Amino acid sequence: MDLKQVAKDTTKFLSSYLTYQAVRIVISQLSETNPPLAIWLSNFSATGKIQDGEVYIQELIEVDQPLAFRIMIVRAHLADEVTEFLPEMTIAAIAQANMQHRVHYLERVTQFNLSPESSDPDSI
Repeated sequence: MDLKQVAKDTTKFLSSYLTYQAVRIVISQLSETNPPLAIWLSNFSATGKIQDGEVYIQELIEVDQPLAFRIMIVRAHLADEVTEFLPEMTIAAIAQANMQHRVHYLERVTQFNLSPESSDPDSI
């Protein structure tokens, strides 16, 4: 297991997700202040490029540099605010989810199939 590669992949995924969240925030802001630009950004973002946050930002810079910079600022702010809590929250969430999966599995495998014939005490 290459933990460095897992960390790099996780970082790239998180960066792309924070880019997506930054775009949502900027679209929400623009919908109040500049609805046509909000619609344009929404359409630009709907093409699937946003799956890779860095490619998305690079393409947006080519088309609308101020808007791309705005998204980068919001993304950086989100990263500053969110990453502080992420390690603890991630570990706790995974532990909780794993426990729930185990509980559901144990409940499923320990259930008795009580058919009508087997629940009749005279049939024993």
